[in-house]
Amino acid sequence: MAAKHSPDVTETESAGVEAPDLESAASDAPRHGFFVRLYTGTGAFEVIGRRKLWYGISGLIVGLAVAAILIRGFTFGIDFDGGTKVSMPTAGESGTVTVQQVEDVFSKTLGKSAESVVVVGSGGSATVQIRSSTLTNPETEQLRNALFDAFKPKGSDGQPSKQAISDSAVSETWGGQITKKALIALVVFLVLAAIYITVRYERYMAISALATLVFDLVVTAGVYALVGFEVTPATVIGLLTILGFSLYDTVIVFDKVEENTHGFSHTTRRTFAEQANLAINQTFMRSINTSLISVLPIISLMVVAVWLLGVGTLKDLALVQLVGVIVGTYSSIFFATPLLVSLRERTELVRTHTRRVLNRRKPTRATEVGEDADPEEAVAAASLAAKPAPDKPAPGARPARPTASRTGRPSGKRNTRRR
Repeated sequence: MAAKHSPDVTETESAGVEAPDLESAASDAPRHGFFVRLYTGTGAFEVIGRRKLWYGISGLIVGLAVAAILIRGFTFGIDFDGGTKVSMPTAGESGTVTVQQVEDVFSKTLGKSAESVVVVGSGGSATVQIRSSTLTNPETEQLRNALFDAFKPKGSDGQPSKQAISDSAVSETWGGQITKKALIALVVFLVLAAIYITVRYERYMAISALATLVFDLVVTAGVYALVGFEVTPATVIGLLTILGFSLYDTVIVFDKVEENTHGFSHTTRRTFAEQANLAINQTFMRSINTSLISVLPIISLMVVAVWLLGVGTLKDLALVQLVGVIVGTYSSIFFATPLLVSLRERTELVRTHTRRVLNRRKPTRATEVGEDADPEEAVAAASLAAKPAPDKPAPGARPARPTASRTGRPSGKRNTRRR
């Protein structure tokens, strides 16, 4: 007669099958794709946890920018340094005028070399721009006559015309005034931004935002020094514009950080750093969309205004805005918020809260259960130890859908008790 199984022995134990491993089950959970995780913003991308990496990358970028500024320096436009600028069309009676031909005529006429001779634009709208130290009125007239006699530049009617050659002069005093006003505008902008963020949020956010603006300023200036474009009043206008864009993007992320960390010390679900990382994930798509929408008209400006129309001033404006949008988007995500977390983690409130959260996640109950304990209690303790941090999303894992019925499907009924 076959022996009966004990009622305390489960069917799994009688068949000799071990209980499933919770960690392997979690690893086998379905995962969303990259773009779905990016769009939903569930905290799958670890930014704050790798902030040392981002600090290293940011430091390298700043180092290269500072090296470019120290080695190459800036090429200031005529509005800052002063001097004389002479422009004329490249289309002449005997063909297209080259830079070398213009430099030769300038040297033979005035007995010295021009500071720079460049061709701006393309096709029929291309012009030659000659920049030199300040010339007297007789020297300017002598140069214009020499250029007309050598190249016969064509005017708007297609006929050779001396009026097609234009000149402008700026004194060094005027250039100094422009520089002073540009610096005043920059300082006023930084002060107003600091006051607003301190009043609206907190001093740590203000420090992080101002450090981010300095980062954007140094990197953009480094790119300008590396490329060698002239620094003009249009450059200053574009720089103030992109600093405003960078501050806007940073404030958007900080606003979400403030929302997530409001009253964080009263809960032990996530640390301050984890809440900030979740805020970055939740604003990823907004930052990307804002940057793309801002970059498209800038690229159009560079293509239409610079290459087709040959407006050199817009080239400076387009470059500073393009670089500023890219750098501002990077800094608001990978520099501003990590710096904020590093500053806040130095406070006693955040340090104490972080210890509470980490202590709550320790498998204390599993270590207290001995070998003589009840098997069900041991299994429960092991399950508690194997569970991930409460409410902390696993990277890429699909969030569990709430269910309200025994079948596991949403019931569709509204819960009126919560009201």
